[in-house]
Amino acid sequence: MAASLRLRGAASGLRYWSRRQQPAVASLAAVCSRSMASKTPVGFIGVGNMGNPMAKNLMKHGYPLIIYDVFPDACKEFLDAGEQVVSSPADVAEKADRIITMLPTSINAIEAYSGANGILKKVKKGSLLIDSSTIDPMVSKELAKEVEKMGAVFMDAPVSGGVGAARSGNLTFMVGGVEEEFAAAQELLGCMGSNVVHCGAVGTGQAAKICNNLLLAISMIGTAEAMNLGIRLGLDPKLLAKILNMSSGRCWSSDTYNPVPGVMDGVPSANNYQGGFGTTLMAKDLGLAQDSATSTKSPILLGSQAHQIYRIMCAKGYSKKDFSSVFQFLREEETF
Repeated sequence: MAASLRLRGAASGLRYWSRRQQPAVASLAAVCSRSMASKTPVGFIGVGNMGNPMAKNLMKHGYPLIIYDVFPDACKEFLDAGEQVVSSPADVAEKADRIITMLPTSINAIEAYSGANGILKKVKKGSLLIDSSTIDPMVSKELAKEVEKMGAVFMDAPVSGGVGAARSGNLTFMVGGVEEEFAAAQELLGCMGSNVVHCGAVGTGQAAKICNNLLLAISMIGTAEAMNLGIRLGLDPKLLAKILNMSSGRCWSSDTYNPVPGVMDGVPSANNYQGGFGTTLMAKDLGLAQDSATSTKSPILLGSQAHQIYRIMCAKGYSKKDFSSVFQFLREEETF
């Protein structure tokens, strides 16, 4: 089983958002027996751009943390703050019965759970394992099976909203897993997000996230194209953005995360496209969407084109820049 997981993870790894009441959104009053454990330590694996502020929000809500990251330097500020830092995912599982993982790819998730020093080596029966990585839905389903064999519970809970929402605690969590365990997961996720939505069985959280990022990539490219065209036609970019945002072309990419430098403050385009959601990760998520579209025989014509654009960007030096750098890419690539 572990071998098949690694093969699937390798394949997907290569290609690589209010607290309003809604139907299927957990009520804070709905608390199951596990959540009575309240402020017992929570394990957190993966404290990168997204995991770091997510973990800090758990700290703000009074949860002691057991931290692990493959890069020790990423753990230093948690250690300095008095949190426990351990040397492997297995050590996290030994010390905590509620664990959140936030990792870049399917391969990383498989290694964290099923590796030689993975969570499953020391996981306790009854533990709740929540994976907030964005990975292949089939990998989530296979991990859930392995976790169930150990007498624990696995839920996939990828997020939307980006680093800004992670810092402010306004993420949207799309959760897949058994409904009876949802309230226990919501106790933790509600500390980091303003929307925690139960999507269905394990894997449906990932499915929702993949669909969201497919649309996000397409809308960001469209926004970048429209802004670039308008600027070349002589329009002031701030004026054009204002017009778009009071018109039918308005979208998150135009009104919250505009890709044009100088139009908005506090977004990656105002900081040379540093921080935010990396181009490599967007290319990876579009690869997951492409795989899912192939397996379900679903046409994603614009999605496929978006995937190719972000792959080209990765090959041309944009891999570490925020995905909104597609505007800069289009400005520089006049041969299209």
